Amino acid sequence: MTDLPITNEMGFYEIRMESIGGFGANLAGKILGEAGILGMGFNGSNFSSYGSEKKGSPVKSFIRFCDANTTVRVNSPVTEPHMLVIFLETILDTPGLLSGTGNDTIVIINSASSPSEARDKMKLQCGTIVTVDAMKIAVEEKTRVNTALLGTVAAASGFIDPESIKDYIRKNLGKKYSFLIEPNLKTFERGLKEYQSQFFEDDGKYPAQPFKRDGQKLGYMNQPMGGVILTPGTTIHKDLTASRSGYIPVLLKDKCTSCGECDIVCPDYCFDWSRGIDKKGREGQILNKINYEHCKGCLRCIEICKFNSLISRVEYETDNKVLEVGYSTSELV
Repeated sequence: MTDLPITNEMGFYEIRMESIGGFGANLAGKILGEAGILGMGFNGSNFSSYGSEKKGSPVKSFIRFCDANTTVRVNSPVTEPHMLVIFLETILDTPGLLSGTGNDTIVIINSASSPSEARDKMKLQCGTIVTVDAMKIAVEEKTRVNTALLGTVAAASGFIDPESIKDYIRKNLGKKYSFLIEPNLKTFERGLKEYQSQFFEDDGKYPAQPFKRDGQKLGYMNQPMGGVILTPGTTIHKDLTASRSGYIPVLLKDKCTSCGECDIVCPDYCFDWSRGIDKKGREGQILNKINYEHCKGCLRCIEICKFNSLISRVEYETDNKVLEVGYSTSELV
């Protein structure tokens, strides 16, 4: 059995994965835990923390490894990780995402940025930053980002056996999803190689982000009666950018007839309308643009559009101006 490179006072090497629903963090934690415990002979544990199991809701996965002779007597969340895996660059503003990181922490982030650029985005005090464009890999291989990130985890850890993880990718996908085994193994191999890593000393550029638990503001002593919602109307501010899986709908305004069928199937009211004159000179509701802040990339609008005025595009290949104005034309795509 390989020795753990570093442990805390309880003898554990601890990993925390930060993600949202729909990107496979729960499965990634399960595969990593099984690979280390069943495949490599460590003792340890794995569990996830999430609310409603739906795309876009916060998900955390926790993995602990220790010597085979060490008894596991702890089941609390990982607060000071030796490795922090961030599944999406777009969730960096989440409060407490980087809490508990330090000089010995390896931070792996799904990003096309360099480690230096990622450090500035995260405002990380110190530690090792590893960047991998897992979204690009997943789009090209038609998989999810989780297996690409597992490849980078194995490479950056220095002790996790890639072959063991590959074995448990096969076992978890099994007969039910056997057609996904090879694409995910290829995704894993690319994550194992296509990354950048850099260590940063504490140079005083950014402050430490120690772990803290603020606690609940409401409890049984001060809970409003009848389940009153104290902050109504807040969903108008909800940014669903992080929920997208690499693809977006693009509105071709010159083809659009403003029929409204896309708006009927959109679950998040992404389409911006106003009163105006249509192409036939009649007064009515005119579709102006897509509000990408509220779009989670489900692409239902594309399926229903009979005029081909909504098309699917890879987000990182799309001109940023399209995302800013919310539409394009046939000549520009």
